[in-house]
Amino acid sequence: MNTSHLAGPVLIIGTGLLGTSVGLGLRAKGVNVYLDDISPTALGVAQDIGAGSALDEHTPIAPELVVIGAPPDVTANLVAQALLSYPNAVVVDIASVKGSILQALAADARLDASALARYVGTHPMAGREKSGPAAARGALFTSMPWVICAHSESSARAVKTAEALAIDLGAVMHRMGVTEHDEAVALISHFPQAASSMIASRLLSADAHQLGLAGNGLRDTTRIAASDEKLWIQIFSHNSKALIPILTGMKEDLDRLIATLENPAEPGALLDLSQLMTEGNAGQARIPGKHGAPPQAFAQITVVVDDKPGQIAGLLADIGEAGINLEDLRMEHSAGHQVGLVDVSVVPGRREELIDVLTHKGWKVVQ
Repeated sequence: MNTSHLAGPVLIIGTGLLGTSVGLGLRAKGVNVYLDDISPTALGVAQDIGAGSALDEHTPIAPELVVIGAPPDVTANLVAQALLSYPNAVVVDIASVKGSILQALAADARLDASALARYVGTHPMAGREKSGPAAARGALFTSMPWVICAHSESSARAVKTAEALAIDLGAVMHRMGVTEHDEAVALISHFPQAASSMIASRLLSADAHQLGLAGNGLRDTTRIAASDEKLWIQIFSHNSKALIPILTGMKEDLDRLIATLENPAEPGALLDLSQLMTEGNAGQARIPGKHGAPPQAFAQITVVVDDKPGQIAGLLADIGEAGINLEDLRMEHSAGHQVGLVDVSVVPGRREELIDVLTHKGWKVVQ
C-alpha cells in the first residue's frame, strides 16, 4: 500500500550513499523510483539492492520530483539539466552546501524565473563513514534533520514537494535560508571534519606501540577522519567563506594554548588552562541531547563483559527486562585482556536500581 506523500515517479540522479538511500526509503513507501548515474557500476549496485529501476532512455518518464545526489562540484549543472529536461518536475539537490549551488544556478543563462521556481535546495544531515551505494540504508534519514533551503523564487508547489520527500523518509524538517544553512553546517559538520582529519594526520608518524595504547577518546575524535576525502575536498572549497572564520578562531585558541604551555609556571597559566577546559565543557554541554531535547546529564555505569558471542545481547536483554530505558551505550576493549568495558547511560534516578539488577544477575559492575 502506498503511504507516501509523493505521488511519483521520482528520478534520482546520483546513486551514491545518499541517493541510493533515498531510493530505498521511497521504494519502501511504494513510490516508483528511477535511477541514473554516470557510473554503470554504481547504478547497477543501486538497482540490485532495490533502490529503483535504471532509467531507460527509450522509455520517457515525467517525474514529479528529481533528486540530485551528486558531489557539490557538479550539482548545479545537474540541477540545471534536470530543470530543462523535465519542465514539469520539481528538482531538489541533497548536497551539503547550498550557497554556491544557488549562485551558479542564478547565473545560468539557460534558466528563466519559471525554471528556478521549481528548484529547492535541501540537505539531509545524515551519512556514514562508508560511501557508495552498497553502504546505503533505507532508514538512513529516520529521525535525522533534513534542512529545506527554499530560495526567494521557489514556488509553493516546489517547497511542498521537497518537504514531502523529507517526511516520506522519516526525517525531521528544518527550514533555513541558504546563508544561515552554510554557516550552521560549517560549524557543526565541516569544522569537526577538518579538526578530526588534522588530528588523525598526526598519527601517521606514531609508533605502533604508541597506537596500541589508544582508547575510545582517540577513536571518537578521529572517527569521521575516515570519510570520503574526494567529497570533503569539494565541501571545504564550496563552503570556505563560512569555514574560514571558525578555523581562524580555533587557530587563535591553539596559539593561546601553546603560549600558555610554553610557560606553565608563569602566574595565571594554570588559570588560563582551566578556563580553556571550562569553555570546552560549557560548549559540549550545549549540544542537544536525545531526540533533540535539551542536554541532560545521564548517570553512567561500566559493565565488564567477556569477549564472546551473545554477551552484549544478554546485557541489553537484562536491562530491558528490568524496564530501564537505555539512553546511551559505548564499548571499549580492555587492552591485553579478553573482556570489554561497556559504558551504560541511564537517567540518574535509575542508576542505583540498574546496578542492583545487573549485580543480582551476575554482571560485574564497575562503579
